Amino acid sequence: MKSKLPILLFILVLTISSCVHTDPNKKVETEIQNENLVSEKNINNTYPYKGEVYVPIYSNIYSKNRDTQLLLTATLSIRNTSKKDSLFINVIDYYNTEGNLVRNYINAPIFLKPLETIDYVIDEDDTEGGSGANFLIDWGAKNNANPVFQAVMVGMIGQHAFSFTTDGTIVE
Repeated sequence: MKSKLPILLFILVLTISSCVHTDPNKKVETEIQNENLVSEKNINNTYPYKGEVYVPIYSNIYSKNRDTQLLLTATLSIRNTSKKDSLFINVIDYYNTEGNLVRNYINAPIFLKPLETIDYVIDEDDTEGGSGANFLIDWGAKNNANPVFQAVMVGMIGQHAFSFTTDGTIVE
């Protein structure tokens, strides 16, 4: 009987640990953040190409009248279009309809490797941004770059799904 006890304990621990559910998106988001973190000391005036981009986000839209709103899922997509140069992102800030800062999406600058893309999702039930929500993104590169900043909004009315995109606009 004593010899079976360690085996039974092992099976019990194995069974309990296999029941733990983890969110795979959180793991991927954490890995992306950790992999791309950059020391602020590295981000200095050696990057002559810099920009600030405004990306409109429609986290909710009006339907039928001003009193009826549809909630949407919105995805901000930042794409490094260069085949050979990295892109650094210094700020990703999310603002609401009134122009108030809702949240910062990064705590430190990150690099996007050549042709790398990073996404940030505004959940359908997140109403903090409102119909006039937006992102402001500060970026830079060593060489002339043409990164893509877009948002994709997705929603449903009954059994009908729809989606649309918005493009970032350079802020002077």
